[in-house]
Amino acid sequence: MAEIPVPTSLSAWKALEAHLPHVAARHLSELFREDPERAERMSLDAAGVYLDYSKNRITSETLSLLLRLAEESKLRARIDAMFSGEKLNSTENRSVLHVALRSPASARISVDGKDVVADVHAVLERMGALSDEIRSGKRTGATGQRIRQIVNIGIGGSDLGPAMAYQALRHYSDRELSVHFVSNIDATDLAETLLRVQPETTLFVVCSKTFTTQETLANARSAREWLVSKLGEAAVKQHFVAVSTNEKEVSAFGIDTADMFGFWDWVGGRYSLTSAIGLSLMLAIGRKRYAEMLGGFHEMDEHFRTAEFSKNLPVLLGLIGLWYVNFLGAESYAVLPYDQYLARFPAYLQQLDMESNGKGVDLAGRRVSYQTGPIVWGEPGTNGQHAFYQLIHQGTKLIPVDTIGFIRSLNPLGRHHDLLMSNLFAQTEALAFGKTAEQVAKEGTKPELVPHRVFLGNRPSNTLLLDELTPAALGRLVALYEHKVFVQGALWQINSFDQWGVELGKALATRVASELESKAEPELSHDGSTNALIRRYRARR
Repeated sequence: MAEIPVPTSLSAWKALEAHLPHVAARHLSELFREDPERAERMSLDAAGVYLDYSKNRITSETLSLLLRLAEESKLRARIDAMFSGEKLNSTENRSVLHVALRSPASARISVDGKDVVADVHAVLERMGALSDEIRSGKRTGATGQRIRQIVNIGIGGSDLGPAMAYQALRHYSDRELSVHFVSNIDATDLAETLLRVQPETTLFVVCSKTFTTQETLANARSAREWLVSKLGEAAVKQHFVAVSTNEKEVSAFGIDTADMFGFWDWVGGRYSLTSAIGLSLMLAIGRKRYAEMLGGFHEMDEHFRTAEFSKNLPVLLGLIGLWYVNFLGAESYAVLPYDQYLARFPAYLQQLDMESNGKGVDLAGRRVSYQTGPIVWGEPGTNGQHAFYQLIHQGTKLIPVDTIGFIRSLNPLGRHHDLLMSNLFAQTEALAFGKTAEQVAKEGTKPELVPHRVFLGNRPSNTLLLDELTPAALGRLVALYEHKVFVQGALWQINSFDQWGVELGKALATRVASELESKAEPELSHDGSTNALIRRYRARR
């Protein structure tokens, strides 16, 4: 392996540190006043997405240095390596090829000398066939009734991806099919879902690559018991399908392996939406709309792969985000979609970003001395405006924001969409330029209230505009953020594709569960706090 540089040792990084004082003291109002063409220069229309990044605390020199950092970090080589199937996930010796999941059938991408695109399209065809049968009523439940409810059972990427996308594309779904998502090991999640479905008309989609995931299998077994209690053992085969690679365990569960849809070890969980993990979504929107979504993903993939960095949407978002994290000290960023259909999008991005880049060790195994993945959060506008925008506008923390909006509403109703979008545009204006004490005083505000009504401004934002929330548009958006995360991981020299941080808690939970369920008093050897909590729980449950 080539020597892995420490990012802070690169000349571009040092140049950015030297450049920082010249920008940190500048206000956005000043930058716009000095450069009337700033908005035109700092915007990009590509791959169906319009990005206005002019309201960021950057200058042309900042951008130039950030682009130099990308070059010195060998970002282009990392991009090429991912698309060619090299094993970028070094700790697990795996390729990182979610881009293959949305490649056209004519593409050729190899892993260990084998073209994987044909396998991808074979699974897509099987998914499409099941979708056609369910949606047409050709395939029924055990009593001959049509399937009317889908229950997706998974966790992490096996839940967040399809749940987010189903909510986002609900406008295009078959309204005679309701789709529910169960992920939490808390029995309430499953129990409340089962109250909303009928056994005769429900299909369960169990999503677990290994078919051993504790939470997923506990929920699946309880759902199975519920179904069997209503319809008998023989009904399992007609009411359960699996997204998994473990044929033995799937068969032992009672699922026909003809109804098992596999995917590959080069698909990370948080990047798996466009694999068979998207089966529940395809059942809801149909194979045609699903294909349109894949087309949007692929369009952004190709843009990322081929566009020069200065005109590359994921690269620009990644570089600007890094500027705030590593040079201006921001610890979080907010994603604020101005579309109710994207209500779950910030939660989806939390896993995508924080599980990918929440790393404290670089590719060489060294502890890093610089900040990596930021905290990601957000809610749809305008709801968030009445909740946490106060902190963003007048608080003491620097919180860059991404606002996302659509030119046309899928549900045009009176003035609603104009009012929604007016809020998006107004909020980014207010964040950037604020309101001075002089402006407040001119409004006749009492002197003692003036400080309370001042907005300092200089709060940065990106605005992403798309024409309409179509399946293709969703694909473009998700791929855009996937590749943004990749860019930042590459510049930080970390592995964005493993997640060892989730393992320790899972292993300890297995041990604690056996102690909680033990009939005899267990001999505990945890720390004093954990031992006391276990004893109290056992004594009082």
